[in-house]
Amino acid sequence: MLKAGAIALGTLLLIGLPTDIIPNPIFSREVPVRPWEYPVLAATVALTFAWFAVQAPRRPKDDGRLAGGLTLALFAVACPVCNKIVLLLIGASGAMGFWAPLQPYLAGVSLAALALALYLRVRNRDCTDETCAA
Repeated sequence: MLKAGAIALGTLLLIGLPTDIIPNPIFSREVPVRPWEYPVLAATVALTFAWFAVQAPRRPKDDGRLAGGLTLALFAVACPVCNKIVLLLIGASGAMGFWAPLQPYLAGVSLAALALALYLRVRNRDCTDETCAA
């Protein structure tokens, strides 16, 4: 449980600080934090904690699901015009007009992916390589 708590805290800091959801002097946002970003960050941290708290055999496929969900969460809560990749691809007006409205949906997909990863980990917690195929 201590490991799960430490990793959840790390997730909170790794997503919350660069996105400036957790105010800090190093990072800033051009667009204020939107109200839905706080619960998305909290749910992401909670699902990460739960995933690591479940005692299950470690499988690379499971790690990939978790990493994918966390990456989507980072893009979902990040400032739309602070994301250099988005700015390069669609410009500032595209970031605000196209990307920003998609972010809540991306957050939903991210949380669904994390919940699925947790569900599969719980379902397979008693599995060994010989007893479970999925």
